[in-house]
Amino acid sequence: MPDANIRLPEEAKERLAAIAAAEGLSLRAYLARLAETLLTPTERTERAERARVVLKKWSGYAPTAAEEQDLDNELDRRLAQATGR
Repeated sequence: MPDANIRLPEEAKERLAAIAAAEGLSLRAYLARLAETLLTPTERTERAERARVVLKKWSGYAPTAAEEQDLDNELDRRLAQATGR
C-alpha cells in the first residue's frame, strides 16, 4: 500500500508520536491502527440501525424518532450538568 502525506500542526504530530511510542509503535503504525479501529459516519449509522433491529427483536422496544430525540436531549442535559456546562 502506498504511503500518503498529511499536514497537521507540529504539536499534534509530537503528541501522536509520544502516544505511539508509549505503545511501542511507530507513528505510521499507530495511525494505521487508529484508522482501522474508528468508524466512518456511514458505518456508525449502519451499526446503529442493526442495533435497533436487534433491540426490537429482543425486547420489542422500538422508540419513535421523537422519543429518541427526547432521550438524546435528556442525556445531553445530564452530561452538561455533570460536566458543569
